[in-house]
Amino acid sequence: MTLTTTAVLVPLLPFLGAVAGLLGGRRAPGLVRPLAVLPTLASAVLAAVVAWRQGGGTGEHAVDAATRLTPTGSVPVDLALHLDGFAVLVAVLVGAVATCVQVYSTAYLRNDPRYPSYAALVSLFTAAMLLVVYSGDLMVLLVGWEVMGVCSYFLVGHYWETEAARAASLKAFLVTKLGDVPFLIGVFALAADAGTFRINGILTTAASGGLHHPTLVALLLLAGVAGKSAQFPLHTWLPDAMAGPTPVSALIHAATMVAAGVYLVARLLPVFAASTAALAVLAVMAAVTMVGSALAALAQDDIKRVLAYSTVGQLGYMTGALAVGDRGAAVFHLVSHGAFKALLFLAAGVIIHAAGTNSLAATARMNGLARRVPDAFWTMTVALLALAAVPPFSGFFSKEAVLGAAEHAAGGHTPGVPGAVGWTVLVAGLVTALLTAAYATRLWLLAFRGRGPEAADHGKEPVAMNAVLWVLFLPTAALGLATPYLADWFDGRSLTPGLTTSVLSTGCAVAGAAVTYAAWRRTGTLAARIPLGAVAADPGAAPAVSEAEAIASHVPAYGGIAAAPDPGDPGRLLLGPLHRHAVTGFHLDAVYAALAVRPVRAAARLARFLDREVVDAYVRGAGAAPRLLGTLVRRTQTGNVQTYLGALFAGSVVLAVAAVLVATGA
Repeated sequence: MTLTTTAVLVPLLPFLGAVAGLLGGRRAPGLVRPLAVLPTLASAVLAAVVAWRQGGGTGEHAVDAATRLTPTGSVPVDLALHLDGFAVLVAVLVGAVATCVQVYSTAYLRNDPRYPSYAALVSLFTAAMLLVVYSGDLMVLLVGWEVMGVCSYFLVGHYWETEAARAASLKAFLVTKLGDVPFLIGVFALAADAGTFRINGILTTAASGGLHHPTLVALLLLAGVAGKSAQFPLHTWLPDAMAGPTPVSALIHAATMVAAGVYLVARLLPVFAASTAALAVLAVMAAVTMVGSALAALAQDDIKRVLAYSTVGQLGYMTGALAVGDRGAAVFHLVSHGAFKALLFLAAGVIIHAAGTNSLAATARMNGLARRVPDAFWTMTVALLALAAVPPFSGFFSKEAVLGAAEHAAGGHTPGVPGAVGWTVLVAGLVTALLTAAYATRLWLLAFRGRGPEAADHGKEPVAMNAVLWVLFLPTAALGLATPYLADWFDGRSLTPGLTTSVLSTGCAVAGAAVTYAAWRRTGTLAARIPLGAVAADPGAAPAVSEAEAIASHVPAYGGIAAAPDPGDPGRLLLGPLHRHAVTGFHLDAVYAALAVRPVRAAARLARFLDREVVDAYVRGAGAAPRLLGTLVRRTQTGNVQTYLGALFAGSVVLAVAAVLVATGA
């Protein structure tokens, strides 16, 4: 089988599994799980085969194949494949994480009546992301891009019985579509300048200076990237998307939807590099996203919302690497982050089931939770160390690649990248390293070092869930050690950490962890004295049921979906007066409500008023006037002959008088 044929099968298999699952899932329930797992697993294996046969490398080492999809009369659309080191590695990540999510879901959503449609949508989601990764044509890529948006709407809203899930799915769809509108305009503008939708042709045009409006095109594309990859200011949908099932959160955050925007910028980096202004905007966006999301993560009570804001910040690192012109560092961190973030979310699902709550305020008052879920405890501990960029775990090496690229640009050693852009990314990255270690330490302490009654025993977690954690543990712990052998896959640039940034970032991480631990020791006595928490204990139910109950009970128990009034929270002590702003995401939703939602609703009310009271008034009048005239005429028809004769005589008199007056000239 040729390399091209193998690559075509990678997105095709999960797509066929999705179609089979949607059509036959309810008719043959016994085939639902095999149809969910086996095509995705086969796709992951084939993705690894494609990566091995492609051998890494970009440029002349890339493999391209295309066939004309349809004549358009102007710019043609091709069904094109582009396989380089970036594409094949990201495809392996997508296939591996999707397989883990499907296996995990067989236990997590057991007995769920909507599992057949859920599994089919996950497969379709996977196929769409793989199409984005392998596509060599922007229009074909756009198909996968939009299919992911539709799938996210249904998957985030899986618990549609709850208001939180319904609102979150609609918000995710609308916010990402808000970015997709300028993105689509940018794609057409780019194709108009280059004369093709083929990515290779576009990059050739950009390299030769053939783009007429590079800044405008780059900023239009950046709007779509900000929406899809949850970057400031279009990131607000991602924390709310935690109302969906935990496996969906792992898939979206680790390997599919939010990674798509970063991957697209990496593919089209020469387009952005053609505009210094676009790189500056990208750097500022990355810096604000990194620092703001890390502060917000330090204030969240929902364990999944902590991880959601963490994802936003780590994506900020990736966009920061792209702003300083190093797509190898960006994609390396994308792959590394995909492994440990999927592990964090899936371990969080185990914790939520075991504890009966998603609230860190509640787990902080439980003793022995780590002993109840030893697999989740050990794997999540290592994943949090990787998130905090502690050596020798994978996150340290990938984050150092980003900071090293920023340092290189700050010194003026990266052609076409202003030194200010490098300094912006470097300083924000170091500050975020400190804050990341702080919220990772806070999560670990509140989840596993609680003080209070013994955690309820909900029984042993399913093998399928625990086994997946250890599969993801391997790249989380060991991927960084393969750094010397990965350079050929990432533009040939060295990924070895630099001494200066390694010392600075590790020092920041140690400082953040130490300060948070000291704050926890200080507030721990308050947590022990003040009972707080709501636990949904349902040992016989599936883990998804515990999660749905936890989500539904958080607002009634604590007054909000994000925070808890917990004086024993070290994050509250560390943030001080900033806490009330950070917990709401710095009120961006309120800003959007004031600037966009309320004006649109006011305009809708005005349109409704004009439609009912003005437009409809003419329509109603057109019918009412003849009806009124008919009523008046009908009243004269009494059937009384004397009345008719009297009216005739009166009319004759009036006419006679009028005639006399006219004749006499009066």
